[in-house]
Amino acid sequence: MNSEVFQGKRVLIVAAHPDDEALGLGGTVHRLVSRHNCEARAVILGEGITSRGEVRDKWSNELARHQENINSAVKCIGYSSVGIYDFPDNRFDSVDLLDIIKQVESEINEFLPDVIFTHHHGDLNVDHRLTCESVMTATRPLPGTPPRVILSFETPSSTEWQLPDSNKAFLPHLFVPLSDDDLAAKQRAIESYEFECRDYPHPRSIRALEVIARRWGTVIGVEFAEAFGVMRWVLDNKI
Repeated sequence: MNSEVFQGKRVLIVAAHPDDEALGLGGTVHRLVSRHNCEARAVILGEGITSRGEVRDKWSNELARHQENINSAVKCIGYSSVGIYDFPDNRFDSVDLLDIIKQVESEINEFLPDVIFTHHHGDLNVDHRLTCESVMTATRPLPGTPPRVILSFETPSSTEWQLPDSNKAFLPHLFVPLSDDDLAAKQRAIESYEFECRDYPHPRSIRALEVIARRWGTVIGVEFAEAFGVMRWVLDNKI
């Protein structure tokens, strides 16, 4: 399928944590914005850091720096805007799911996306799974409501760490070739996250992101690619 189908679309990325909006699809968003005149907005639902300590209230300085990192990362990729929320890190299951759904619904109603990207439903991380569930609930296919396309992305260090169960495996259906510039933008974005970027061979390392892009590239016969699952794709009724 030619990527021209995304030409001029409004693209909403709904992610659980800061860095997820770059890890799974940073190269693709860069391509859609720079080559296909898309407007992309990132929604980051969780604060993404306090689960690493016992007392959440002691992370104020780190959270402020994390928000600065977000702004740097989204500029690298080319997002036109970002919505940042503070649902508790790795504790989305401690919040009423309806609260998350309402936040996603509000973003959808305001941005009116043609396309939504969100997490794979089988990820190991509970926040990722509940983000996906919230998106699917918020996008119940009522007549005349956007979006027409919902795609899932993998998140290195979460998707592949899930138990090897066929019901949870990430089995992509759609692949987006990346240029050198697309991959470089993704890598720069991850470098912006001082609390998230790791040394190789960790999946969130700069080199690992290239390895993963090369791996998906070999699946479709190109140098680099990112892969996605199709959760909904509604064809134009004129076809």
